This record gives sequence, structure tokens and C-alpha cells, in this order.
Amino acid sequence: MGAKKGAFETVLGTGWARLRGQVARMTRREDAEDLLHEAWVGIAERQVDAANSAALLARSAANRGIDAYRRERRFAATTGADTMRVAETIVDLHPLQDEMLIARHRLERLRLGVAQLSPRTREIFLMHRLDGRKYREIAQDLGISQSAVEKHIAKAMGHLTDWMEHW
Repeated sequence: MGAKKGAFETVLGTGWARLRGQVARMTRREDAEDLLHEAWVGIAERQVDAANSAALLARSAANRGIDAYRRERRFAATTGADTMRVAETIVDLHPLQDEMLIARHRLERLRLGVAQLSPRTREIFLMHRLDGRKYREIAQDLGISQSAVEKHIAKAMGHLTDWMEHW
């Protein structure tokens, strides 16, 4: 490929990288190098002579990019729905057995960590996390300040984070 690039640069009087960048801008595709190479081979095989070889090569590569884009869209349109239906029948959305086992062990570990909390901190933590109650509501129900609720939640989260990380 290096020999072709060298010969190409000599014949056209311009750089391969410059043309590749131009094709990439024109097509907005990541395979500009491949498009440019295919265009170069096609022009060389047909022995086309042009007044502006660089422009011909860039336009030919861009046209190949447009053709590739159209093929991809047509293929996606014809196979997209069918592929989705096939995938839906094949895909098993259930977790793997080892994932379930790990999740059960983690849940049991979390239960043990929650059991280690003081009764008041555990109560406040569960009211917030399981019942979805706001700090303000918990504070009103228990007759404590919202700041106290925040401190209990922070204490519980700190303990459980350490407990789960050092497992």
C-alpha cells in the first residue's frame, strides 16, 4: 500500500492524507481511506485520464461512500424488522444463574449490614429507602429535626457502604 500511496502522490501532485480528509468530510464516513483506495484501484484499472486527477479521485470515492450508505440503509430497512423478531424469540431476558446467585448473596450481605444498625437509624433508613419517604416527613412522624434524619441516613449509608465494600 505504501508504494501505491507514493506513486499516487507523484502522479497527482497532492497528498493522500489531504484527499482522505476531503473524502471523509464529503461523506462523513469513517471508512474514507477504504473508499479512496477502492476509487484509486477502479480508476487505475480503467486507465482513466483526467485533467484534474485529484478531483476525479475524490468525487469517485465520495460516490462510493454514497452508494455504500444507500446499501446500508436498504439492508437495514429490509432486515431490521425481521432481525428484531428473530432476536425477540431467541433472547432470554432472564439473568444468568451465577448472576442470580451473586445477587442473592449480596442481598443477604446487605440484610446483615442493615441488622447491625442501631434500631433508630435502621428505622429511619428503611422509612426513607423502602417506603420512599422524604426527610421532612420522617422528621415530623418521629418528632425529630430534619437534620437528625439526615445524620441517621448518612450514618447508615456510611456503614452499609463500608460493609458491602469489605465483603
